[in-house]
Amino acid sequence: MWQSGRLDSSSGPHRLLFGHMYEDSEIERAAFQGKARLFCIASAGATAVELAREHEVVACDINPSQLAYAERRAGGGPLETGDVERAMSFASFFMPLVGWRAEVVRDFIALSDVAEQMVFWRRNLDTRRFRVGFDILMSRAFLRTVYAPQFLSFLPSHFGAVLRRRLGRGFARHLNASNPYAQALLLGEASIESLARTQSIRFILADAASWLESCPARAFDGFALSNILDGAEPAYRSRLSRAIRRAATNEAVVVSRSFAEPPPGIENNRAESDRSMLWGVVDIRSARIF
Repeated sequence: MWQSGRLDSSSGPHRLLFGHMYEDSEIERAAFQGKARLFCIASAGATAVELAREHEVVACDINPSQLAYAERRAGGGPLETGDVERAMSFASFFMPLVGWRAEVVRDFIALSDVAEQMVFWRRNLDTRRFRVGFDILMSRAFLRTVYAPQFLSFLPSHFGAVLRRRLGRGFARHLNASNPYAQALLLGEASIESLARTQSIRFILADAASWLESCPARAFDGFALSNILDGAEPAYRSRLSRAIRRAATNEAVVVSRSFAEPPPGIENNRAESDRSMLWGVVDIRSARIF
């Protein structure tokens, strides 16, 4: 579904989908400590740039518009607005309607004690009016006006309520004042995206499975897959798994994300540790069992 380079079902040229990254790259940095060569989904470039500080990185994307943007960002280029950010900007109209005044949100973001954050969240932000409005905004009926069915197929039922729980879990764990992902999410201020210029990333325009099938065996010590398997067909999941196992060194590690709820039996879900607070699954495992 990523091949079309569009969020909706219409045809047309590839578009920039992600201007920002909604993934806490500290998860990948910790998982890949001591690793040398990494394969990374390019997306908006931030994770690739962070990993390139300490590793050799190959950044791959199937969308030429997205890949070109990631390469511009790695070269010190400015932030741009993608289709996801345009869709999310609707929240700026929604927030005042549910009582989320800008000064209240800024007071919340300035907090640096999780107990205070939870009291503030429940008293001032997680109100009945917010819950009702947010659940409508995150309903399949509303999301279908923006996203193609493939982008919704993996979302859990009652996604608004699920996402609200994830936010509450994050505010109970991470200090707002030092969490740039919370600031970006609630204020639209993407200070996390101030990237250092780097030329040490190799950018590849390709489908991940196809390119990994063609690269030398045992070429990579780590794989940062973002959530490219969300909505993927079972046949593609199997194909990518085989390609990764072939391209992985013996001690290689895979980090993958999903907006879905965690399946039973998952052993190393780090979603609670991800400061972006949006994910249901942040899975870290050996490439041998991916």
